[in-house]
Amino acid sequence: MTQVPHALASLCLQDKVIVVTGGNSGIGKAIVEVVGSLGAKVVIDYRSHPERTEELIDEVGELGGRSIGVQADVSKLEDLQQLIDTAVQTFGKIDVMVNNAGIETRTSILDTSPEDFDNVMNVNLRGVFFATQYAAKQMISQGSGGRIINISSVHEDWPMPNNTPYCVAKGGVRMLTRTAGVELADKGVSIVNVGPGAVATPINDSTMNDPELLAKLNAAIPIGRMAQPAEIASVVAFLAGNGASYMTATSVFADGGIMMSSPGL
Repeated sequence: MTQVPHALASLCLQDKVIVVTGGNSGIGKAIVEVVGSLGAKVVIDYRSHPERTEELIDEVGELGGRSIGVQADVSKLEDLQQLIDTAVQTFGKIDVMVNNAGIETRTSILDTSPEDFDNVMNVNLRGVFFATQYAAKQMISQGSGGRIINISSVHEDWPMPNNTPYCVAKGGVRMLTRTAGVELADKGVSIVNVGPGAVATPINDSTMNDPELLAKLNAAIPIGRMAQPAEIASVVAFLAGNGASYMTATSVFADGGIMMSSPGL
């Protein structure tokens, strides 16, 4: 179970309805745990491992929150619409949409296949684009507005050679947030990206399981270590609350300083 940071104790997301895509593992799971512990009603989107989702629903209940699971593939528009519809049918509204689901191929410009490219774009950019569209339409129609939080990456701005499709998709999410954030500002819908650096989740197992690679990575991070998922979830919880009401069309980076690291001269 993720330890909820003490600094969040003063926050309250009571009765806010929060949808989290890719919500049964990694950063998504931590987001569900943290916002659930703060009183949110959470809709957990997942593509596989329903048993993990059931365990997470029980965990959220133990933390004092309410949640449901919805099996939906964010690369399929009909699944995205089902996710939005189920959230509204169950809880009556959507206050916050967290676009967290993501994949990567760790391939370069020279060895990325069309299938690799399409798979990454369909989840990491197309899925985020249309989840934003569907959620924004719902938020506007319900009359209360809302907030969209995209789990982007430092790689929306910072190159990662040999992971080119991922970087291209995250760069697209950066401009989606900036442009749609401006378009929707007068309609009561705000959009903010969270850009994590290296996070200790299964997507980084290959690095964490290689002592030499892990030491090299930690040495490149000014804070000296990878983030824990709950540290990213804490940022999301802040952005989901009223304290972030004046933020839109921008990115917030939680990267331990890695984007600013330098070997010196």
